Amino acid sequence: MATVAEPAIMEKTSYLFLKRLIDVIGAAVLLVIFAPLLVFVAAAIRLDSHGPAIYRQKRVGRFGKHFVMLKFRTMKVGTPTLSTAEMQQWLKAGGAANPYTRIGPILRKTNLDELPQLWNVLRGEMSFIGPRPALPSQEDVVNLRENLGVHSVRPGITGLAQVMGRDDLDVETKVNYDAQYCRELSFILDLSILFRTFGAVLSGRGNK
Repeated sequence: MATVAEPAIMEKTSYLFLKRLIDVIGAAVLLVIFAPLLVFVAAAIRLDSHGPAIYRQKRVGRFGKHFVMLKFRTMKVGTPTLSTAEMQQWLKAGGAANPYTRIGPILRKTNLDELPQLWNVLRGEMSFIGPRPALPSQEDVVNLRENLGVHSVRPGITGLAQVMGRDDLDVETKVNYDAQYCRELSFILDLSILFRTFGAVLSGRGNK
């Protein structure tokens, strides 16, 4: 049985091909351009705290398949793998006084921790624009996305829900934005989200 967004996605085959082409070229170019920055941030993380510079986390990708998403590590080794909302609850429950490394908050505030995901884009596991990939433990998000056909597209580094409020939004609202993105998928929409992402990053809106 087709889900809500799937018919719209099937009609966007030509744009999905163009979108993938842009992803491959863009990720390859940016990896080369940002290579010195990637090395610098990785070195800073290693000097700042014990543990690897890259944090590997299992996420739910296209068609519900799991993949390993890469990020620069912003938390101390041993911190549990939780969503932002779960992390807030864990901290309130006395999980840790401060789970972040010294430069972790800076990396998260500037979104520099997301740069390694350019490799995920190049590999075809992610796109520049798309619904943010959920953790397998976020069953409410995963199930709702599956019902609405959101898994028909590749997850993204940024997406419509992120520029509309990110973690300030409740689960249902975020997933509805994800479904809206799938229904209205276009080059103009992707370009709009890209530009609005810069504004969201600069303002720190929803970035907890």
